[in-house]
Amino acid sequence: MTHLVLGFLIALAVGLTGIGGGSFTVPALLLISGLPAAVAVGTTFVFAGVLRLIAAPFYLATKQVHGRYFRLLLQGAVPGLVLGMLALRMFAKGGNNSVVVILVGVLLTLSSGATFVRHMQFPQFAAKNSHWLPWLAFPIGLESGFSSAGAGALGTILLLNYSEMPPAQVVGTDVLFGLVLAAVGSVVHWSLGSISTHVLTQLLVGGVPGVILGCVLARKVPGNKLKTVVALIALCAGVQLVWTGVRTLGTKNVVHAAHATAGKAEKVRP
Repeated sequence: MTHLVLGFLIALAVGLTGIGGGSFTVPALLLISGLPAAVAVGTTFVFAGVLRLIAAPFYLATKQVHGRYFRLLLQGAVPGLVLGMLALRMFAKGGNNSVVVILVGVLLTLSSGATFVRHMQFPQFAAKNSHWLPWLAFPIGLESGFSSAGAGALGTILLLNYSEMPPAQVVGTDVLFGLVLAAVGSVVHWSLGSISTHVLTQLLVGGVPGVILGCVLARKVPGNKLKTVVALIALCAGVQLVWTGVRTLGTKNVVHAAHATAGKAEKVRP
């Protein structure tokens, strides 16, 4: 039941704002389900991919996708995604990716906060400097491959504050952008077997109606209010990632300290 409700709420956020697929799901699966980091990321990739597959036609039908920016983002993000997944595979045996999660959380918190500071917004940046979009998307893909968070949140905030697009088109473009990254990630993780089908099924049962409702509501929300909602959700996602990363890192350090103490006691014992 917990995963059902969780799937609905996260999917509602994805349908409405394009944010939440990875930023909320991975921390929840780590904390609530106790899944290993690699399995939590793999399960989230498939879950987020299905949600965006359902949401994409809503935004395509209303022409809320900027084709040129979408292609430029993918040029940088896909290579980063592949490298990020390779890094996750290498570090999976180490237990978790807490430091990366914390860094992403801080970056997301600061970047979403820029939405509320007018002089930090440059709406004409993408139009005048579109050749920079692949380079800006590369770290988003890299981080998304490593932790499954960021494709929606960081991509949306980037376009929201540094492009001339209205909020609804930002969400639509990022939904399609996140869909491609999730599809690539899902295929890789499925082939590696790093997916919990039981948890995924429960998430989707709640998530499918949630994402449809979010897409329907997005059409009725005025542009300025949608921008505020997107920024607030991204801000919450950033704080959530920092808290999750710090908590997981703290737990890991306590366990290591306990093992070290036990090892010393074993050596002292006659």
